[in-house]
Amino acid sequence: MKIKKIPMRSCVVTREKLPKMDLIRVVRTKEGKIEIDLTGKKNGRGAYLKKDLEVFEKAKKSKILDKILEIEVPESVFEELKQVVK
Repeated sequence: MKIKKIPMRSCVVTREKLPKMDLIRVVRTKEGKIEIDLTGKKNGRGAYLKKDLEVFEKAKKSKILDKILEIEVPESVFEELKQVVK
């Protein structure tokens, strides 16, 4: 029986390598909108965050998502991330 490969991705805040399903992807679309990608398949520039409220707070403070997505991330995105985890 063939073993299925588990895709690994890095959290942009903690730099931990985790299975893709343990992370949340935030995407900047071609139109310049910031969206939370729960499927992991949306087109655009993406960044992965660990599903942890502390990680979201660190990302917000350090503005790491602004740097990686090359656009200012609105406050509403962080609120939406908190709702997804809860």
